[in-house]
Amino acid sequence: MTVDREAIPEHSPAHDRSPAEEVSTATVVAYAVAAIVLVGWFLFGWLVLRQGFVDSVGESAGAGFTLLLIVSVIGTVRRSRR
Repeated sequence: MTVDREAIPEHSPAHDRSPAEEVSTATVVAYAVAAIVLVGWFLFGWLVLRQGFVDSVGESAGAGFTLLLIVSVIGTVRRSRR
């Protein structure tokens, strides 16, 4: 069996995409700070409040997923404006 055409033609929208944008240093620093805050939140709940390991993990994971949702919504709004 042979194929007479290319899988992705040169005039397709997938071919016209620009390369991925580089991540700025400020973004990397913000993600690192958020990760440190989440680990601190986990340790505070577990060691200081003594609320249990699983509860502390769940609370930290919930906060992390909330932050990811906020970042996703902001990114979608910014991208739609371009």
